[in-house]
Parts: sequence; C-alpha cells; structure tokens
Amino acid sequence: MASCLTGFTSGSSLGGKVSRYRRKQNIYLQGERANTLFYIQEGGVRLITRTKRRAGAVTAILGANDFFGELCLAGYPLRMSTAVALTASSIRTIPKAKMLTMLRHRDGKTSNSLLAQLLSSAQGYRDHVADLLTSSAEQRLARVLLQLAHLDKRAPPLLEIPTISHRILAEMVGTTRPRVNMLMNKFRRRGYINYDGGLEVYQSLRNVL
Repeated sequence: MASCLTGFTSGSSLGGKVSRYRRKQNIYLQGERANTLFYIQEGGVRLITRTKRRAGAVTAILGANDFFGELCLAGYPLRMSTAVALTASSIRTIPKAKMLTMLRHRDGKTSNSLLAQLLSSAQGYRDHVADLLTSSAEQRLARVLLQLAHLDKRAPPLLEIPTISHRILAEMVGTTRPRVNMLMNKFRRRGYINYDGGLEVYQSLRNVL
C-alpha cells in the first residue's frame, strides 16, 4: 500500500513540519500527550512499549513512507509507546486536526489510500507483537535484520544496514544480548550475514523464516 501513496505523502501536501533526528534520539516518550502523528520521509524508527512489571519491548520497526503515532486519531490522549530514531531520520510531524481534515475532505481515492496506510501501520504493530509471542529468537532476529535492510521501501534492499548494537537488537528481538551474539555468529557461519567493518544482510537470511 505504501507505493500508492508515495506521490501524495512524499511532499508538503501532508502539512506540518519536517524535523531531523539523530540516531538514538527520542521523538516522543510513552505517556506524553498525543495530538500529532508522524510520517517518516527518510530513516527509521523503533517503537518501545514499557510496563511497570516488565522490561520495554520493541513493538514496531518502521522505515520510509511509514506513519506512527496514529493512535491519536482514535482518541488515545497519551502516547502508548516511546519512539526512537534508528538512524539519522527526516520525519514530518502532522497535527491531529490537520490529518482528520484531510481524511474528511480529500477526494475519495486519496482519502481511502491514506486511511488504508494508517490501518496498515496499526496491523504491522500487531503482527510484530504476535511474532514475539510465536516465533523463535532465531526467527525473530532474522526478521528484524531483514526489516532493517528494507527501511526505505521505495528503494532496493540495502546490503549494509545501519550500525545497531547487539544490546538494542536484543531489545528488538525480546531476548538477551549473549543470545543475539550467538545467533549473529551462527548467521555469519552460514553465510547469511557478514560484519567485517559494517553489517551486511543477504537475502539468503530468509531461509531462517
């Protein structure tokens, strides 16, 4: 669905303001007031949800042409997660009222496409959480690495993905750093990845899924 929106969402027609974020910079924090949503023009974002009884879990990995923070449109007054830039990113902030106006007053085709993209983002969060519950750590790590190689959905997959520590990968996968270290070495021995200098991900990694 992202491709049908590229021409519409890549420019200023969404309104709002474009800001640059550094790698690891917070975009918003869980519990803050939610009256805007966001569109990723370049870069990547991870969403982390925390509870009082459990460590934070990464509930989404997002890239170019993705929306996030859209739960404000459904009436949620507070942020349900923390959003952190995975890489240096260019992100458009869109006021909730502006988006609601666009959804009501754009022509039917554009409005339907935009709504479908927003719903697709929400579905992606649910799929990621379901994956945490049903897949092995090996499969989850493979899926995360492949997602990172596809952060820009408008371009060919990257071989060399953004530099991310094993600690952060462990948070994304929902496992321990030693477990990630072991699995990364296993993937390298099998020729699925290479990290001499930078981390390169090959399409053969899909064999793990």
